[in-house]
Amino acid sequence: MKSVKIWMLVLMLLFAAFMSVPFLIPHAGAAILVGFIPLLFMDVLADAKGIRHFWWWYYGAFVLWNAATTFWVCNATVGGGIFASLANAFQMALIFAVYRLSKKKFHPFIAHLFLAFMWIAWERFYFGAEISWPWLTLGNAFAGTTKLIQWYEYTGTLGGSLWIWACNLSLFYLLLFLLGGYYKDMKAIGKILLPAACLILVGAPMMLSKRIYDNYQEDKSRSLDVLIAQPNFDPYQKFTSMTQEQQNKVLVNLFQEKLQGRQTLPDLLLAPETFTSDIILNSVEMSDSYNCFRDFLDAYPGLNLIFGASTHHYIFNEEAPSYTARKVGDGVWVESHNSAFVMEKNGRYDFYNKSCLVVGTEKMPYPKIFAPLDAKLGGVMGRCVGQDEPSLLTVNRYGADGRLISEIPVGCAICYESVYGEYCTGYIKEGAQALTVITNDAWWGDTPGYRQHLSYSSLRAIETRRDIARCGNTGISAFIDQRGDILTRTDWWKRETLEGRIYLNDKITFFVEHGDLAGRICTWLFLLLLLALLVRFAMRR
Repeated sequence: MKSVKIWMLVLMLLFAAFMSVPFLIPHAGAAILVGFIPLLFMDVLADAKGIRHFWWWYYGAFVLWNAATTFWVCNATVGGGIFASLANAFQMALIFAVYRLSKKKFHPFIAHLFLAFMWIAWERFYFGAEISWPWLTLGNAFAGTTKLIQWYEYTGTLGGSLWIWACNLSLFYLLLFLLGGYYKDMKAIGKILLPAACLILVGAPMMLSKRIYDNYQEDKSRSLDVLIAQPNFDPYQKFTSMTQEQQNKVLVNLFQEKLQGRQTLPDLLLAPETFTSDIILNSVEMSDSYNCFRDFLDAYPGLNLIFGASTHHYIFNEEAPSYTARKVGDGVWVESHNSAFVMEKNGRYDFYNKSCLVVGTEKMPYPKIFAPLDAKLGGVMGRCVGQDEPSLLTVNRYGADGRLISEIPVGCAICYESVYGEYCTGYIKEGAQALTVITNDAWWGDTPGYRQHLSYSSLRAIETRRDIARCGNTGISAFIDQRGDILTRTDWWKRETLEGRIYLNDKITFFVEHGDLAGRICTWLFLLLLLALLVRFAMRR
């Protein structure tokens, strides 16, 4: 039994390694195509040897995977990071437990299909859940290996999850038959078909992706010139070590250093998420930051500025207007937002409020339940209010005579929103011809977190076939083309600017038009198999 436990431990560590490497090392996405195989062999070994309390083995495997890839969350909140790893691993283990239960009623092959469909259905559910943490969606593993998944423009990331399961299961059965001696007893046609199926499942999507990558051409007839400023403020000291006026001066100086004496100006200036904290939506024009930026833009006609802002909206009412509103006086309530603003010289402004909010720090889940508890604790949870659906910011372009030439709709994903593929298609459906991402990733320190977050923007570029200008407060800021390639980028934790050109596109990809078909189909198949499983258990009774 001791040797069996050693083998179990080895397989558990191999699983954690293969599943974690793609999220930690660039260009290593292919490792996840065999990542589940050690776990599946752990399952076989547990059944063969009658291992008791096998739950703790596979739960431990999922904890190792979560901890190795998202340990950096602890840099922002130790409790939240530990909870995220343990809770996410628990959900994964619960899926595996249901799969093991299904083996009592299903043929092993059907049970494995049930496991794959159930996993993908869970990933799809997680994208829209009240408490949502889809960071380790399987398809995200290729964010640093984008040349392998150019077909995400058709399937999105859950298409990648389906491919991962297909490869793992086919290779698992090939190894199982070889190691178990079943392969030599197979008929000749089976000996050919099984390895051929593995080869096709692994290789065909790669070959298709290469063909798409090599043949994809951006339309370069229309473009926006963008100047990104990376002010590099420590987020833990941003609201205490410097006044907002001082921070505004740093940002304006960064832009002015690049703009002074130039004959040709960029179309758009881009600043990071939550850069300002003094804008009240009831009276935007009274904000010092708004007026500072307007004065700066007066010297540069035709410039558009997009920046992030922590905003507030005051509501005058005797009763609380919502569970998320905080009382600040008699009959006075305030609601908070994480907003993206666009403005220009003439004082025109528009804004968008972040919708996909970070649970705990920004969003209070199930406010009917948690609002009274949070009030007793002194208001420790975030209560930002988001929009119901994405909306666009407009970048105006003017001629030499000052007349408006064109209005260019741009989507602006704020931080965490760039993790949600199907949500980001909403920008394109609204008419966005390019995307921007503004973020503030330094809460996690110099860890894989900000690099993972950057790489997920490459997935959004492929799914929507839109160029992306990304601005991070402390890095990494970057320009990403429609094939998901990072063209230029800044350094981490360095105050600097980055200038580039993003090309406009108004074509709609299959994924944008039809949404997450892969996720929906897998969810339907999971529900059908779940129904069949329940019927079989009921018939036994």
